[in-house]
Amino acid sequence: QVQLVESGGGLVQAGGSLRLSCAASGIIFSINVMGWYRQFPGKQREPVATITSGGSTVYVDSVKGRFTISRDNAKNTVYLQMNSLKPEDTAVYYCAMTNLGYDYWGQGTQVTVSS
Repeated sequence: QVQLVESGGGLVQAGGSLRLSCAASGIIFSINVMGWYRQFPGKQREPVATITSGGSTVYVDSVKGRFTISRDNAKNTVYLQMNSLKPEDTAVYYCAMTNLGYDYWGQGTQVTVSS
């Protein structure tokens, strides 16, 4: 089993920045994928950014140039640096890990961007 604990959400004004963190614990294979997803009210969860244990990244178009995903493999921690935040980024952000063929999710953290 893997547990994911997120931190760093909150309220910020448009144009501001937030940094999300997610620490994974449990039985973790060295080759895995971690990522961030978000869910808007009444919508399905959607990917924001993912990063492999080798450092390859993928971003959804709407956050390219504003968000940066990174990870510390020694700490099994993934980060999402969010800059130039917009009100439309307001959502619940979830950390995820694919490990040994299983998907694991964090509890979610609210990010609210005021205009």
